[in-house]
Amino acid sequence: MSSSWRTLDRRILRDIALVCLADAVVGASFGAIAVSGGLPAWIPIALSVLVFAGGSQFAAVGVVLAGGGWVAAVAAGLVLNARMLPFGFAVGEVLEGPRWKRLLGAHLLTDESAAFTLQQREKQTRRAVYWTCGLTLFAAWNIAVVLGAFAGSAIGDTGALGLDAAFPAVLLALVLPALKDRRTRDAALLGTVLALVATPLLPAGVPVLLSLAGLALAGRTVLSGEVR
Repeated sequence: MSSSWRTLDRRILRDIALVCLADAVVGASFGAIAVSGGLPAWIPIALSVLVFAGGSQFAAVGVVLAGGGWVAAVAAGLVLNARMLPFGFAVGEVLEGPRWKRLLGAHLLTDESAAFTLQQREKQTRRAVYWTCGLTLFAAWNIAVVLGAFAGSAIGDTGALGLDAAFPAVLLALVLPALKDRRTRDAALLGTVLALVATPLLPAGVPVLLSLAGLALAGRTVLSGEVR
């Protein structure tokens, strides 16, 4: 492994550092919003260590802060994090060694670590990039969440600093790249309409799950396309 680190050039390290810095800002916002919204500090901290999936953490805590139950919160987080499954297949070759090491590597899988890894051609470099990005991002994210959680109790009104926009901003950033595909756009539009209509009628968190019915439209479109 030590020889793998030598394959990393300054450009890669710089880009990883910039991503860690940007994610640290988001992580601090997550911790601050969660605590100022009424959650104890240990919840966002534990989520960051055990789940380590920014989008899913935002989705789950967002549902809870909106008044939804934990079942809806967990379901929302799991659905959003399902996008990691194809990423896992794509970068699986870099996870070698004993089982504990492969489990740790799987836990470090994020959009960023997958993106940096897939940009590399040589397997040795891919492995070094994956572990470097994964470990540094894990450290930066969790440190930032801890700092944000403790700051959240002192800030009080996060809306005054604009931190309340972090939840929708992060989720929108995750969704936008996928909207280039027409089927995905149609499914997202249907899901959005269903959620908006159901929001005044159903408990918090349920409309988010109901919006998944938009996937039925995408699946039906795919099947009709195959038939034709």
